[in-house]
Amino acid sequence: MVNTNTKNHSTKPIHAKKSFIGQTSKSENLAGKETVKFVPLGGLEEIGRNMSMLEYKNEIIIFDMGLQFPEEDTPGIDYIIPNINSLIPKKKNIRAVIITHGHYDHIGAIPYLIDKLGPHIPIYTAALTKEIIKRRQDDFPKASKLIINVIKGGDKVKLSENFEAEFFETEHTIPDSISTVIKTPIGNMAYFSDIKINYDLEGNPQDLDVFEKIASKKIHTLFLESTRAEAPGKSLSEKVVEKNIDELIGKANGRIVIGLFASLLTRIEPILRIAEKHGKKVFLSGLSLKTNVNIAQNLGYIKASKGLIVPLEELHKYKDDKILVLSTGAQGEPKASLMKIANGENKYLTIKNGDTIIFSASVIPGNEKPIQTLKDNLTRQGARVIQTQHIDVHASGHGPSEDLKTIIKMTKPKYFIPIHGMYFMRAANVENAKEAGVKAENCFLIDNGQIIEIRENEIKISQESVPAYYVMVDGLGVGDVEEVVVRDRMLLAQEGMAVIIVTLDVRTGQLIKSPDIISRGFIYLKENKLIVEELRKKIKMLIGRIPNRSQSLDPDYVKTILRDQVGQFLYNKTKRRPMILPVVIEV
Repeated sequence: MVNTNTKNHSTKPIHAKKSFIGQTSKSENLAGKETVKFVPLGGLEEIGRNMSMLEYKNEIIIFDMGLQFPEEDTPGIDYIIPNINSLIPKKKNIRAVIITHGHYDHIGAIPYLIDKLGPHIPIYTAALTKEIIKRRQDDFPKASKLIINVIKGGDKVKLSENFEAEFFETEHTIPDSISTVIKTPIGNMAYFSDIKINYDLEGNPQDLDVFEKIASKKIHTLFLESTRAEAPGKSLSEKVVEKNIDELIGKANGRIVIGLFASLLTRIEPILRIAEKHGKKVFLSGLSLKTNVNIAQNLGYIKASKGLIVPLEELHKYKDDKILVLSTGAQGEPKASLMKIANGENKYLTIKNGDTIIFSASVIPGNEKPIQTLKDNLTRQGARVIQTQHIDVHASGHGPSEDLKTIIKMTKPKYFIPIHGMYFMRAANVENAKEAGVKAENCFLIDNGQIIEIRENEIKISQESVPAYYVMVDGLGVGDVEEVVVRDRMLLAQEGMAVIIVTLDVRTGQLIKSPDIISRGFIYLKENKLIVEELRKKIKMLIGRIPNRSQSLDPDYVKTILRDQVGQFLYNKTKRRPMILPVVIEV
């Protein structure tokens, strides 16, 4: 039976989650045995805010510091970041931070967290990731200067007295993605974040020797991403994607706009080559895209002929059949470049008949509606919209089940812990591991904040846990928006509010004037005059019934009466529960 735990440690706003009952491994007294603890602080119950740690005695190694983008039930929130309350008292024990690659769900929380843990902590990552981190730090003028050590595949680094890391280059959608083997006192652990296997046009896997090298380290525990663990089959070859994009560009008569992620550098490089082959000029739309391409060019990951990439403001100088625009915003983000183009808010480019729009990106769950709206808007303006449902123009950077099973078979771990994904994704990855030869009792499903104790010959899920609930970034505030605030925002969005203003004589407690009523998002007052008049009568009656009128009234008492009674009255009339905000003015 797969090992799970009955506790639900990572409390998220709004959601009520199920607990899953299972059993842990050997329950006998394990005191005195060498133990390495693994603690996920984020990324195991969502897509994003990836951050985990390994701890042995007084030494801690951290993997990634990512952010999560807001959800439907976190209105007004900019980002969600990992909870480090448990780490702050131990910050002197942190020996290193390993950043696996340059995507924001793995680096985005660094500016918010690193100063709280200590900017002196050495960060180990590859060259491209280092530059992306540095550029992001520039957006935070008060942030400390980071100590970033550049590593590459094949490097070995002594992180502390008891931890040593060996780094391996593995396949993803951004260059310089690394996987790590950590040598610990109880055995070697492999940490694979976002990863896939690439294939050639004939479907033959490429560069599998890296997993053979890792297997030679005799892996005790494998931590493996799970984002597409339930998806059948193998990864689509990037060569197939390149071939299809090449054909589409060759056949298009007008302008071409390709929407993609700003970090999808492994695809941008071949698109540049294809554009040059067909005599196109390339224009970049989106600040993050320009920044990442510039960094990749400086490091030699992208090589573009002189004059191939042209500033967007010069687009009017070229004929339509010479124009290829790379744009961010394929997820329908309201402020991203592609949405601004579709809405006519880009001063250099507006959509017209004959344009071809290619969405070279997967649909992130939750973004379906914005993308549909974006596609509809583009099509109404005469553009031809192409997505991967029509022809393969995107390959995910997250390996599906056959990729993951191949990785597990080749690395031959004794124990398996799925990471990076929601519970159903990680549960699917356990099935992959079992099919790949890992014993069921050696697979462990845990949630954010749970502590797993790893020993040489056994693993146990601890009864202890650490805080892993959401920490929300809202404007300049970090962590100051609590669950109750988010709940209020949800209520306002769903039911609206009614403001009740009563003006009372401070000596007698008598109403001086008729109550004022303001509605926002609840009912339109001009069209509901009957309810408004009945409500005024109700308020006058409530004030009139308050006893001890010879003494000064307690405003808080009056507000409580109004909130409860007006709320019940409005529910009886409308079957809705708006937020009631009573205001008492004493004159």
